[in-house]
Amino acid sequence: MEAFSSMIRKAVSAGILDGIKLPNDGLILSHLLYADDCVFMGKWSDNNLKSGLKLMRCFYFCAGLKININKSLLFGVGIESAEVERMASLLNCKPGNFPFVHLGVYVGSKMHKIDSWKAVFDVFESRLALWKASVLSIGGRVTLIKSVLESIPNYFLSLFKAPVGVVKGLEKITRKFLWG
Repeated sequence: MEAFSSMIRKAVSAGILDGIKLPNDGLILSHLLYADDCVFMGKWSDNNLKSGLKLMRCFYFCAGLKININKSLLFGVGIESAEVERMASLLNCKPGNFPFVHLGVYVGSKMHKIDSWKAVFDVFESRLALWKASVLSIGGRVTLIKSVLESIPNYFLSLFKAPVGVVKGLEKITRKFLWG
């Protein structure tokens, strides 16, 4: 993936691919890579999308790792859905809708609303459904809470500021499990 990242950076510096210029003479943001996931970002144009597709094809020929375009999604920020669908059909991928989940994070969701934290509550409750509080000692319950339950929302809390209702709701579930 490092080679792919280098290819993208060279394409941006050569003007083949247009990234997003951050304000105040900031960086040009063109892609994010994590393990085998790649997110392209750039100006919305036919040439930019085709250049991204050509880069992926070139990477396939060089590395032998084929990118499954059929599984890919195309998102347009501030672009009409008809235009996104048109471009997606040209690229042979699917149009995406906001909000969506990427690497376990809701992108485009309003995380200041309690409803957006439903996934965290669902994980809490699914874990608790597997455990029987009545057969565990108080020490066992405290250990499970500290080692498992308290680590579940850490990823979300490192990215988003949780509403007070979310924190209180998670604490309520935890207290209910602790005291049986």
